[in-house]
Amino acid sequence: MPFSIRPFRRFPVHCAVTYNAGPFQCQGTVWNLSCTGRRFSGDLPLRPGATLSLTVTLPNEQQIVVPEAAVWWSRGQEFGIETGETPKHRQARLINTCDDW
Repeated sequence: MPFSIRPFRRFPVHCAVTYNAGPFQCQGTVWNLSCTGRRFSGDLPLRPGATLSLTVTLPNEQQIVVPEAAVWWSRGQEFGIETGETPKHRQARLINTCDDW
C-alpha cells in the first residue's frame, strides 16, 4: 500500500468499544481516534475490507455510534478502521488492495 499522510490528527484515548461484525457482537478497546478513523483491539479478529458498526463509550459515559465503518488494516487482534462515508468504488479499491497482501 502506498504511503500517505493522514489528513487528520490522531488523538490517544482509552475507551471501551462494542462492535458488530455480521451476526457477532464483540468487545474491545479504542486506542486512538481521528475525525475519520480509529485504532482498536478486540476479541473477534477482522479482515481488511470487512464492514462493521461500533459504539465507543467515552470516559464520561457518552457514546459515539458509528453505523458503518470499513476495516483498513488488521494485525492479530488490532485493527485500523475508516469511519467516514465509504463510497462503493473506494470500498472495492480497498478490497482489491488487501487481496495483494
